[in-house]
Amino acid sequence: MGRDRCSKGRGLGFLDAVGAIVTMTGMPRATLIEPIVMLATILQWIVLATLTGVVVGSGTSLFLHGLFFLSDQTASISLSWQMALLPLGGLLNGLLLYYGYKLNRTGLGDSVIAAVHRQSGKMPISTIAIKPLAAIITLASGGSAGKEGPCSHIGGSLASGLGRLLRLNVELQKRIVACGVSAGFASVFGTPIAGAIYGVEVLAIGRIRHDFLFPAIIAGVASFEISKFWNIPYQYYTMQLLPHFDGVLFFKTVIIGIICGIVAGVFVETVALARRLFTRLRARYDLWPPLMPFLGGMLLSALIIVIPRDYLGLSLPLMDRALTGEAMPYLGFLWKTLLVAITLGSGFYGGIVTPQFVIGAIAGNACAHLLGISPALGAAVGLVAVVASASNTPIAAILMGVELFGGVTGTIYVAGAAMAAYVMIGHRSVYPDQLVAYPKSTWMHGGLDLPLGQEKIRLSFGLLKWISRMQTKRDHLFRRDPEARHRARRPDNDNRTDGA
Repeated sequence: MGRDRCSKGRGLGFLDAVGAIVTMTGMPRATLIEPIVMLATILQWIVLATLTGVVVGSGTSLFLHGLFFLSDQTASISLSWQMALLPLGGLLNGLLLYYGYKLNRTGLGDSVIAAVHRQSGKMPISTIAIKPLAAIITLASGGSAGKEGPCSHIGGSLASGLGRLLRLNVELQKRIVACGVSAGFASVFGTPIAGAIYGVEVLAIGRIRHDFLFPAIIAGVASFEISKFWNIPYQYYTMQLLPHFDGVLFFKTVIIGIICGIVAGVFVETVALARRLFTRLRARYDLWPPLMPFLGGMLLSALIIVIPRDYLGLSLPLMDRALTGEAMPYLGFLWKTLLVAITLGSGFYGGIVTPQFVIGAIAGNACAHLLGISPALGAAVGLVAVVASASNTPIAAILMGVELFGGVTGTIYVAGAAMAAYVMIGHRSVYPDQLVAYPKSTWMHGGLDLPLGQEKIRLSFGLLKWISRMQTKRDHLFRRDPEARHRARRPDNDNRTDGA
């Protein structure tokens, strides 16, 4: 009993001492235990994010091996077989997506961005295999698309299922889905840091959730390492040795960034236009939905009679040639844009980031020749700039440049171009579910966490006032008496006449 009293006395004494410190310093009690809470948070995400990365990396590796195997089987087929395979792939895509999604009775959409913003981190599990299978059919049949969309879908779906299995609360569920998306991108890109940041940055324009970053990076690194364990191949590029910083070269790469921002805008608008046209066609003639990608395949078959087949599929050999400095056609980016727009707009399923790599490398390479700089550097700058602008992920794109190409000096040129392109494209994106957190210019207002198309970005009051003042001055000038305007234009003649 004495010991108990003594222990209780010491315990109360300690609490009293803590209370005295709090009273004397004015420090809130939460601050005293904050380091313990933060340490527990780190340990929690090391466990959860690592587990997510391992699961997602294994899932994406299975998909990538299947994609590589089937794509190799159709890589060398003749033009006639290719023309027959594209409509068949479209029909198979249409049937799979049309009937497969009837299995989803949850009412949840499978967009990973919508899952984080509007669905409390929940995604349907029953349809997890549909998009990866559809993407394999698309790319193996020659459809022009990417491979990262299915990987982000696999990542988000597996992470959502894992979170629900562990009965995580809503906030943790959102974070673990973002982890899954980051892990999917890291696995397919082979850039664990850039892929992780991309999965977080893509959620909103103008804002990054820093509380998502640590788990995303852990998941991205784990996914990348497990993908290497499953023998997923990755390709990196060595940029030629650059001189010390050159201001003229820097501004030339910024010009490439501006041009690539315009190219990215053309890409975004063309894909959106193709989707609208195919939607109107189906509605006007009441066509069966699976027929739309079949018609898209027919159109692609007709176009490859005049457009080189290099622009079909992933088109990675084109990107490799651009990055090695081989001259690219000035309109090459338009051919790739057109084929991707028809592929995705008609209803084929596939990713939309790999095409950005190809379009950016081709456009940057072509611009480099006009500006008198290395075409290989121009291709690297263009690749990063188009990803930064079309996806609205400039930080992830810059880090991707570091991981893919290396070199501190090269990063300076890449960063300037990426930020210029990001601003130049305005408020457009390949992801319609992206939120607009902040406008990209102080001369524009709007956003406030609304999806693209609903954000109502408008000119600022100050800019509108300046435009109105300029219009008033112009109107005043042109509304003056015609004779007075005539005299104002010929003062010397008038003076000479008066003097005579």
